[in-house]
Amino acid sequence: MNRRIGKNRPRPAVPEPRARYSLRAWREQHLYSLFSSLGRLAARPWATALTLTVLGFALALPLLFWLLVDNARGLAGDVGEASAVSAFLKADTKADAVQALAARLRARADAASVVVKTPEQGLAEFRDRSGFAEALKVLHYNPLPAVLVVDPRGDPDALVTALRGDPLVDQVQYDAQWRQRLNAILALGSRGAQVMAALLALAALLVIGNTVRLDIAGRSEEIAVMQLLGAEAGFVRRPFLYSGLWYGTFAGVLSLMLIGIVQVFLATPLTQLAAAYDHAFAVHGLGLAQMLAVLAGAAALGWLGAFLAASRHIVRGLPG
Repeated sequence: MNRRIGKNRPRPAVPEPRARYSLRAWREQHLYSLFSSLGRLAARPWATALTLTVLGFALALPLLFWLLVDNARGLAGDVGEASAVSAFLKADTKADAVQALAARLRARADAASVVVKTPEQGLAEFRDRSGFAEALKVLHYNPLPAVLVVDPRGDPDALVTALRGDPLVDQVQYDAQWRQRLNAILALGSRGAQVMAALLALAALLVIGNTVRLDIAGRSEEIAVMQLLGAEAGFVRRPFLYSGLWYGTFAGVLSLMLIGIVQVFLATPLTQLAAAYDHAFAVHGLGLAQMLAVLAGAAALGWLGAFLAASRHIVRGLPG
């Protein structure tokens, strides 16, 4: 009888492993801090909205400027690739003189190739590309001169100087000079976008840090009680880090929305500009990978600002 009772006696509960319990407690603490910090932001909607608006504009401005520079690269694609030297000959130059000059240029070591465009070829090309085919029919003569298109080899300065000094040449157009100037302007714009992004990122960092500092000051008594009870600095700091993370994430979303609004507002004039260039380039915005990078960067920026502010003010408030 005693044995039967012993067999039916319930077994004592096996204690949960310490590592599994610690992992579950760590997960629950982080989830609580994540959603409680979001609730605190929602509890003061006007202050949160004002902070997010400032952060959203601070993130959107350098992105818009970078998009402007990046689209300008596409707009100047043909100019950026041009490297030929075009020599416009005088109108009264004979055909044999044109061919003789082309032969002399082909013999030069700094000329890779020479293409002769006759006045007839130039007029036909102009008629096809300009859209004035009907108007050109009233001309009784061809006003266009012969053109030599020279592809330089190496440094073209000596070649350009020789062409400008030739008595048969009326004008020399070196498109690579435009390319160099354009590349310099685009490089300056890209560097300006980087400087603007760094300054506004610093401003966003200061805004988030100041917002978290004010939140810490408003909860100073609560923080003091937790520290007196033995709470570690990481435990006290965790809700503020998630607040900064929410600030950064929502600011990133708002900046993407602002960029989308600007793109919609400028869609019609940009389409007209592309049509004026025969759709030689396509206006583009941020891709999916770039938008995800913006969100990740904004979230990291918010976390860093909150970490710097919370670490400084919580350590200063430690008891003892």
